[in-house]
Amino acid sequence: MVGQKRKSELSILEQLLYIVVGSVIVAVAYNGFLLPNYVAAGGVSGISTILEALFSLEPAYVIWGINVPLLFVAYYLLGKGSAFRSLTGSLALPFFVYLTRDMAPFVDDPLLAALFGGLGVGVGLGIVFLGDASTGGTALVAQLINKFSSLSLGASIAVIDGMIVLTAIIVFDIELGLYALMGVYVTSKAIDLVQTGFNKTKTTLIISSHYNDVQHAIYTRVDRGVTRLAAEGGFTEEKRPVLMCVVNQSEIGTLKRAVKDVDPEAFVIVTDSAEVLGRGFYDPS
Repeated sequence: MVGQKRKSELSILEQLLYIVVGSVIVAVAYNGFLLPNYVAAGGVSGISTILEALFSLEPAYVIWGINVPLLFVAYYLLGKGSAFRSLTGSLALPFFVYLTRDMAPFVDDPLLAALFGGLGVGVGLGIVFLGDASTGGTALVAQLINKFSSLSLGASIAVIDGMIVLTAIIVFDIELGLYALMGVYVTSKAIDLVQTGFNKTKTTLIISSHYNDVQHAIYTRVDRGVTRLAAEGGFTEEKRPVLMCVVNQSEIGTLKRAVKDVDPEAFVIVTDSAEVLGRGFYDPS
């Protein structure tokens, strides 16, 4: 029992660390790149950039002003689980945005600001998400839209960010709006990169009449395991297993050569794998 409690406490500390580190990175990217160049790259930070330009409102106060009411709405409409997961991040992000408000801009080029600001925001948010938390804001709005409409969560986020970018075009100009759109794209890709890591893996599906020999070649030459999937030809109705093998990107050439040497007529499908957990790859423990 004591061990379980200690593990839970460490888990909470780790979660807080993810939130703090991620929020600091987002805040620095926002104040160092996006805000000084008026790149409203989606989310609550994009809204605060627009309001700062129009009414000189302190961005940290705007983020707090949006996040806090949304937390109450989320609590009643989405349940306490969604609200509590967003609570710490929703308070931490504007706090660090406020602390870094006086930092000098890193660049005065909107293109560089969109690229590196979007990258920084994406990396920071990705780290927060790794801590099983969020920074609230438009993510909660997207959850509400998803709950009470037919739009998916991804489509809901796209609609919100699209409206923010459109507003940036109206408030600033089309050039800054396009830079904002670029920032949104870079942010989404950076989040994916943090979530899935740098190690690219490939999943291969192999159909061969000599499946036993192909399987043995993969074992000996690639040193990877193989899974047999029961399958039946749609035209021939012949039952034949499909071999599935997951390899690192650097191993895909060796695998293809091994298969071709055994059976030049083998049918090989190679697809990207976003993330692979388990023996021989990433161990989450």
